[in-house]
Amino acid sequence: MAKRIYLVEDEKSLNLVLKRYLEMEGYEVTSFLDGNSAIDRIKDLPDLWILDIMLPDLDGYQLIKEIKDFNKNTPVIFISARNEELDRVVGLELGSDDYLSKPFLPRELVIRTNKLIDRIYIDRSEQVNSVINFGEYILDEGQRLIFFGEEEISLTLKELNLLKYLVDNKNIAISREKILFKIWGEDYFGTDRVVDDTLRRIRKKLVKLDIETIYGFGYKLVIK
Repeated sequence: MAKRIYLVEDEKSLNLVLKRYLEMEGYEVTSFLDGNSAIDRIKDLPDLWILDIMLPDLDGYQLIKEIKDFNKNTPVIFISARNEELDRVVGLELGSDDYLSKPFLPRELVIRTNKLIDRIYIDRSEQVNSVINFGEYILDEGQRLIFFGEEEISLTLKELNLLKYLVDNKNIAISREKILFKIWGEDYFGTDRVVDDTLRRIRKKLVKLDIETIYGFGYKLVIK
């Protein structure tokens, strides 16, 4: 069955072009020209949202908050023509799974969409409900939750994948480049700052976790 994508882009010509490219790839695409039209359809639970940040009514930030509040597992790709660095960081904070800065080639969006869909939905279909103990925490992969005693800590998909990678390689120094390739994939075009941003959020959520920064190289999860 074709994956359903909801595309929110207020530039009519770009909206039409992106919709056409995605449909040619085999996706079922519903497009919106404003945020208010899209927000009423969050309960449809599409397989992926592609959101422009700058919309004529509410912006993409407001929209992703509503999407993630309804179902935190719904993947989102942000696109924006504004301050790339700021939008990328804020988008990650809100749970976006990828980011594209305008202008971009429609084919690039298709490639990123394919990679994200494959990674997320293949991962979920193959995922077992394994429970991993590390330090003072417990990782429940099936629920995408961390437990600290009875406290539940929710992670975004990227945070979970990065944390699991560190846990699998505990007490081993891993370079930013290797983390970037493993978690974001070979087609990611951003900088390795995204690794630092994601780890900062993990540290904020898991304050008892000992993740060492190896300056000029990368990171190491220390488990004694």
